[in-house]
Amino acid sequence: MSKADRLERLEKGMPVLLGGDSIVTISEELAEKFRPGDRLIAVRKTEEILHVPGNIHRLVTKAVDGALAAFHEQQGAPDDRFTLFYTLFAQSLADDGIWSAIAAENDKDIARAKKKGRSTTRLAADEKMRKNMIQGLYQWRDLPSRRDKVTDVIEHDGWAVDKVVSPCGVVAFVFEGRPNVLADATGVLRSGNTAVFRIGSDALGTAKAIMQHALTPSLIKAGLPAGAVTLLESAEHSAGWALFADSRLALAVARGSGRAVDLLGAVAREAGNAVSLHGTGGGWIIADEAANSKKFELAVFNSCDRKVCNTVNTICIPRSRAGELVPAMLSALGRRGECLGHGYRIHVPEGSLDIIPAELFQREVDVLRASGIVKEKVATPLPADQLGREWEWEQTPEVTICAIGGLDEGIKLFNAQSPLLVASLISEDQESHERFLKEINAPFIGNGFTRWVDGQYALCRPELGLSNWQNGRILARGGVLTGDGVFTVKLRVRQSNPDIHR
Repeated sequence: MSKADRLERLEKGMPVLLGGDSIVTISEELAEKFRPGDRLIAVRKTEEILHVPGNIHRLVTKAVDGALAAFHEQQGAPDDRFTLFYTLFAQSLADDGIWSAIAAENDKDIARAKKKGRSTTRLAADEKMRKNMIQGLYQWRDLPSRRDKVTDVIEHDGWAVDKVVSPCGVVAFVFEGRPNVLADATGVLRSGNTAVFRIGSDALGTAKAIMQHALTPSLIKAGLPAGAVTLLESAEHSAGWALFADSRLALAVARGSGRAVDLLGAVAREAGNAVSLHGTGGGWIIADEAANSKKFELAVFNSCDRKVCNTVNTICIPRSRAGELVPAMLSALGRRGECLGHGYRIHVPEGSLDIIPAELFQREVDVLRASGIVKEKVATPLPADQLGREWEWEQTPEVTICAIGGLDEGIKLFNAQSPLLVASLISEDQESHERFLKEINAPFIGNGFTRWVDGQYALCRPELGLSNWQNGRILARGGVLTGDGVFTVKLRVRQSNPDIHR
C-alpha cells in the first residue's frame, strides 16, 4: 500500500501489528462495521483495535479545528474579556429562566438514566450543584490572570532571559455524567487555552442546554470566539477516542471509570498527547495504636456522606485497638447510613473476619443500588488481595475493613493495593505523622476526613480532575489539576548589548 492509499475495507482475520512485536486480528464484527472513511486506532497497552466511524472522525476534527483557530484568535484578547465571560456565565446560571430550561433537560436525562438502571446521584443538577457552579465561575473571575507573567529573570552580562507564562493550546476533556464539570473546566480559558468536551451520554442533554442557554452566549457577549469552548454532541464512546487521538491537543483530561479512563489515556499517549487521568478512587483511613477513638469515628462519619472519588473506601484498624475502634467505626457508618436512609455495608478480608461481630455476617440490610432497593448481608468476606477495590454505592455507605498489625503494615498495604489517591492517618503521635508523610505513596495526605480532596473546596479553584499516582508520580505539579495550572513557559531573551556572541 503506497503512502497515498486509504483503507477501504477490512477482512476478518486481517493482521494488525501492535508495538512492533504483537499481532491482533480483525474480528468479523469489526470487518462488517467498517466503511470507507472510517478510522482505526490501534492501542498497544490494551491490545485493542478501536473503530471510529467516519462521521464521528469528521465531527471531532471540525471541533479541534475550531478550538485551535479560537486559541490563536484569542491570544491578543485582553484579560478583562475573560473576566467578563466568567461574570456573564455565572449570571446566566443564576437567572431562573435560563436555569429552568437547563433543569428541564436535566430531568429528561435523569429519567433516561433511571430507565437504564444507571446511577443518578452525580447527574442531578440540583440547587447545590447550581450554587457550586456559580461560585466556581466567580472564583475564576476573581483569580488574577497569569498570562504573559514573568516568573523568573536570569541576568547575564549584556543580556537577560525571562521565563514567561504562556497558554498551552487546546485542552480536551472526556468526563462522566456530571453537568457541573462543563462550568468547572472553563477555567482553562483563564490561562488563555481553549477546550473541547465529550461528556457522558447520561448528561449530554443537560450539557447541550448549558452550552445553548448560558456558556456560548457568554463567550460571544464577552468578545471571545465561540469555538473557545466546544461540546461534542455525540453519545458515542468513539468520539472520546477520536478526540484523544488528535495529535494537535495540548492536554487530554479524562475522568470516569477506571477501565474507560485507562483506555482513553492509552489512546492519548499513542498520539503523543500529554494526559491527566483520574479513573480509580477511594480514600483510605489508617488508624494506629495512638489513635483517638472519637477523632477516628468523626473521620469515618465525615468521609462517607456521598460516593465520589475521595470518599473513604478502605479502613485499617490495628488489631490491638480493635475492641475500641471497631465499635466506633460501626457507630459512624450506622449514623451516616441513618442520615442517608439505607444502612451500611462492610467487606472484610480474610484474616480480619474475627474483629467484626459475627452477627453482621448474617444480618440483612436494605441497600439502594442503581437498579433499586435490594437486601444484602451487612458484612461479607473479601479476598485479602482486593483491599483497593472501589465500592460504587448510592445512599448506602460501603467500605472495606482490614485489621493490621500496626502502622508499618497499613502503609505497605496502601502502597501495594490502593489506587494511590488519598490517605489519612488517625494518630496522636506526631512522629507517626512525619513518617506517614514520607512513606505513604499518595498525593493527598491528611489526619482526618478524606473528603477534603477537592480543588474548589481546598484550593478555592474548581478542579478539572484529580490525578492519583497509579501511573507514576506527577512531574512538577500537584495532584489537583485546575484551569490556571494548564500553562507552559516561554523563554524570552532581552539583549542590552547588541554585540553578543558565543
